[in-house]
Amino acid sequence: MTTTSIDQDKLNAFLGRVVGDMGAAMSAVLVVIGDKLGLYKAMAGAGALSPAELARKTGTHERYVREWLCAQAAGGYVAYDAATGRFTLPPEQAMALAEEDSPAFVPGAFYVIEAGAKAEERMTDNFRTGKGMPWGEHAQCLFEGTERFFRPGYIANLTASWLPALEGVVAKLKRGAKVADVGCGLGASTILMAEAYPASRFHGFDMHPGSIELARKRAAAAGVADRITFEVASATAYPGTGYDLVAHFDCLHDMGDPNAAARHVRKTLAADGTWMVVEPFAGDKVEDNLNPVGRVYYAASTMLCVPNSMAAEGVALGAQAGEGRLRKVALEGGFTRFRRATETPFNLVLEARP
Repeated sequence: MTTTSIDQDKLNAFLGRVVGDMGAAMSAVLVVIGDKLGLYKAMAGAGALSPAELARKTGTHERYVREWLCAQAAGGYVAYDAATGRFTLPPEQAMALAEEDSPAFVPGAFYVIEAGAKAEERMTDNFRTGKGMPWGEHAQCLFEGTERFFRPGYIANLTASWLPALEGVVAKLKRGAKVADVGCGLGASTILMAEAYPASRFHGFDMHPGSIELARKRAAAAGVADRITFEVASATAYPGTGYDLVAHFDCLHDMGDPNAAARHVRKTLAADGTWMVVEPFAGDKVEDNLNPVGRVYYAASTMLCVPNSMAAEGVALGAQAGEGRLRKVALEGGFTRFRRATETPFNLVLEARP
């Protein structure tokens, strides 16, 4: 028993926060279930529904749906009318939970959470040994979840504000540029750029063969396969030279040797080319990142980003590397100009030039 004097109000406030975290953690899997079964999509725009009506619309069992709806209502994800016993998905929640192309769409993040939980046993051992876990050894839900998590931000910002913030890049893309998207994953960013700039040619590179295979299928489905090639390649050995734009979206901090990646970008870039680095938003000091966004990124970094770099015996920058450390990577890679081109609450968009 501790003899330290306890402030009961502070203890109660902390326990209240813990209860909130417990509810959020236990409800994360319910978001995945609701997304997989189409429960949110069935509720969107449908007005007030009883559990039985939602079950019929989705081919699911009423008793499970009723309990799921109650949990969703307790968390504020759906609204409940006690007088009728019916549940409604408000339009704001529908925008976040049911509309795939919405800039606020969030279910992908819950698949990332699922992947972290599945890796817990191995990560616990890594804490003891200092070993890593390569990205490609995680559960499949990580790859699709990551793409669905980042894609809304790319839809909202990539062609509307990020690329226009770079010096002269949009004009090149409109005329016809050669672009490398390094660490492209399932190709969401590559495909969006190809759709917006049909005169340009795009090359997506990723170390994970399964992601490249899906990226090719998605490019074909989007009708842009004629101007995109996807290849399995590392950030330090992807082929080609003379790129007008090289982009790293939310991946540079994961790499074993980001300095070598920077040097390879410099080697493959055209003389007047641009390196765009999109990274999770972070300040340069730990205290700058002790906030809700930083909490999400530090947690994801612990389970995903740092282990990937550690698996390569790398420097493990982590998702909260901050602009200062990234600037150092670019300058040591041979770039002479570096600036923050723009930002969002979730991302830093950095520009490096030879």
